[in-house]
Amino acid sequence: MGKGGAISDGVLKKIILSYAYVAVWIFLSFTVIVYNKYILDRKLYNWPFPISLTMIHMAFCSSLAFFLVRVLRLVDPPSSLSRHVYLTCILPIGALYSLSLWFSNSAYIYLSVSFIQMLKALMPVAVYSIGILFKKDAYKPSTMANMISISIGVAIAAYGEAKYDSWGVLLQLAAVAFEATRLVMIQILLTSKGISLNPITSLYYVAPSCLLFLSIPWLLVEFPVLRRSSGFRFDFTVFGTNSLCAFALNLAVFLLVGKTSALTMNVAGVVKDWLLIAFSWSVIKDTVTPINLLGYGLAFLGVAFYNHSKLQALKAKEAQKKAQQQTDEESGKLLGESGGDSLGKKGDAQA
Repeated sequence: MGKGGAISDGVLKKIILSYAYVAVWIFLSFTVIVYNKYILDRKLYNWPFPISLTMIHMAFCSSLAFFLVRVLRLVDPPSSLSRHVYLTCILPIGALYSLSLWFSNSAYIYLSVSFIQMLKALMPVAVYSIGILFKKDAYKPSTMANMISISIGVAIAAYGEAKYDSWGVLLQLAAVAFEATRLVMIQILLTSKGISLNPITSLYYVAPSCLLFLSIPWLLVEFPVLRRSSGFRFDFTVFGTNSLCAFALNLAVFLLVGKTSALTMNVAGVVKDWLLIAFSWSVIKDTVTPINLLGYGLAFLGVAFYNHSKLQALKAKEAQKKAQQQTDEESGKLLGESGGDSLGKKGDAQA
């Protein structure tokens, strides 16, 4: 094959790999969500202890990450991560992550899988609002109007929810707020210090702090109840496979974002949400009303437009960067030519 054929093969391979990363992430995210719902739901596995489940995940991830980093030495931890950075950056992020996971898992006890996915459409609204609050994003009336349209869509979906539970909605909204704050804090704290963490080193540092923070509410809320539940036996098959899925999901996030982009994951997340809603309605038999779909459809359009706007801004930034590089190269050539002419003239004068 010619050179053009080789390029085409390379592009095709890249496209196939990108779709493979998306498919793996959707599958694992789908699996973890449904699995957590199965464990926590009182009508299914009936183990309504979200803090304990999250702590099992964090203990498993901490142990496996420690084994990969310290024993097998597959990944080297960043050398720039001092004790000061750990206390001022990693611990706050770990605290926010623990709260996000705790409240998110708690919501599965009270709400359907489909409705939770609809509420998660508020994530861009939360990230943008908190970004403005911390001065990481600039206020734009058009973007804020888009955020309002997403919020209205979610409100309509909530109005049409057949099994609406105020406490469950409050828990999920809190989870969205904490997760959005965590994402902004990662951008502020770690990026500003030039620290890059892959999923294994992230879990190596963050998972133990999550475990520490979660142990406080666990001792006060769930431990007394579990101690009185003498009939409970730890099912290693269920909780082991569930924790393994959670760990694999972290790796899939790294692959997807690292090999494609965070924007790709956002777009793939919309596809995943629709699949979960369809699965929840057809298999789990959750009630999905027409008003639910109307509201989420409006929110979906808002999220899609937001992702489209970010994509256009990214393309414009890349085009500007290429134009600047081309200008610099042309300036370098002109300087080189003028330098050569000057040397030539100087040689003529000496002759």
